[in-house]
This record gives sequence, structure tokens and C-alpha cells, in this order.
Amino acid sequence: MRSYRFVTVDVFTDRQFGGNQLAVFPDARGLSGAEMQALAGELNLSETTFVLPPEDPANTARVRIFNRTAEMPFAGHPNVGTGFVLADRARNGLLRFEEIAGLVEVRLDHDAAGTVAGATIAAPLPLSIGATLPRHLAAACAGITPDGIITANHPPTVAMDGGNARLLMEVTELALAAAAPDLAAFRRAVAATPSLGGWLSLYLYRRDGPGLRARMFSPLSGTWEDAATGSAATPLAGFLLHLSGAESGAWDIVQGVEMGRPSQMRTTARRTPDGIRASVGGGCVPVFRGEAMLPDAVVP
Repeated sequence: MRSYRFVTVDVFTDRQFGGNQLAVFPDARGLSGAEMQALAGELNLSETTFVLPPEDPANTARVRIFNRTAEMPFAGHPNVGTGFVLADRARNGLLRFEEIAGLVEVRLDHDAAGTVAGATIAAPLPLSIGATLPRHLAAACAGITPDGIITANHPPTVAMDGGNARLLMEVTELALAAAAPDLAAFRRAVAATPSLGGWLSLYLYRRDGPGLRARMFSPLSGTWEDAATGSAATPLAGFLLHLSGAESGAWDIVQGVEMGRPSQMRTTARRTPDGIRASVGGGCVPVFRGEAMLPDAVVP
């Protein structure tokens, strides 16, 4: 039998059983891609990461990210949590992860006593704005009425910056509380919108004083609702900066409240020569340590 150690952390929180859960395999050498996917499905968390030696020794590691059903090019809380777990590998407080989407830099965050308390990451690519969806179609996916979507600032709009594309929707307070994903509507929306490429993830938000409240639904990938979505928070921050016309901005985003796993993400966005760049950070708390036992023969 082969043995692989893993740890779990709650990400974007300062206490256990809040934030978004993540499993990290700090040494995944010898695991096939199929085995990584099987382990991610078995653990049944929104994402699981597998750490491998970097192709370029100047970088910290190669990191592969899997959700329950597929490998992901980039994701927010997996990078923040993996950086926290691998803090002892940092050079001057910085880790560099090789990922499908590109090189991801992770900056460790410390508390007043100097202890590593979390991390901040920059999205690997500048903001990219895609298609818009009709309000009635987007509302059906979120299980709300069309008048629950606010279109004064923008229609439901797809945006991304290295991770999966997210449909950003500003909604009313009542709509955010009432929202629930409708799987059949998701399938209809994907079928009616070829530009989505068969993928649809909703990121609903509303303004809450100087900050934001948000919820994320991605049932087509097995995540009915997500407690904290860093790879949605960064395109949202970038998109809000795009709308404002300002040079830079910062927003605290609270997510996961309706799930009983409150999370807080700190986001920033700024204009650069190659486009709008965003970052997201937050705290991490360790929870479990475990060991996966696999047979010597590679599982097909």
C-alpha cells in the first residue's frame, strides 16, 4: 500500500468550522491524475490540492487543484490554504506556485505576534469580461424573480482572471437571502449560451455599506453552494473597479453566512499596463490531519 498524508484547513476565517474547507496533500509524488481526482471526490470538499516539485527550481511547487469532478486551472481558497500549509517553504514570506493558469504568487499574512495567520494571492491574469446573460435566464438559475437582479450598474456579466468564468449578478437584499440554484435552469442556460463552453457558475452580490455580501452557486461542478470563492472575489473586485473608472479599490466580501460557514475575503484591484489586476486574502485555521492509503497498482 502507498500512504499519502493530507491536512485540512478552514480558509477565509479566523476560527474553526467557518470559512471554506480545503484538503492539502503536501507531497503528492507518485499519484496519477486519476488518483488525485478520485481522492478529491472521496473527500467531497469543494477543492483539494496536490503539491508536486516545481518544474522551475526558482518556484516553490507545482500545485494541482481538483474539485469533485474536474481539475481546475486556478482557484482562490485552495491557493490561500495551500500557502498557509506550506508556510515553512516560503522565501521572504512569498511562495510561487506553478499552475495550469500560470504562476501564482502567495504572500503570507502574519498576526500581531508574528505567527502566520493566512495568505494573500494575486489572480494570475488580468480581468477579462465576457458575455452577458438575459436577466430572466440568470434569475431562473438563481431561483429568484427577475426583479431581484439590479441592472442599473450592469447586466448579469461573465468575468474571469485566470480561474473559472463567473456570472456576476448584483441583486437585492431579499433576492440574496432567497436564492437557491435551479439545476434544470443551469442546464438550459448552458444549452442556450454556447459562449459559456458548457460551464456556468453564479456569483451573486449586494452592497453592504462599504463592503459586499455574496453567495456562489456552481451545481454543474458538484458545488451546490460555496462558503468562500476567492476566484470569484477577484474578478468581482476587478469588475467593480472597471465600472467605477477609479485607479484602485478595495472591498471586504462576506460570504457563506447562509450556509452557516461565514467567511471574509479582503480584495483589492488596481489598473496596470496590461489591464486590471486583483488580489484576495484572508485567514486560515487548521482542522484535521489524515492519511490516505492506496494500493500499489495505479487505479484506472
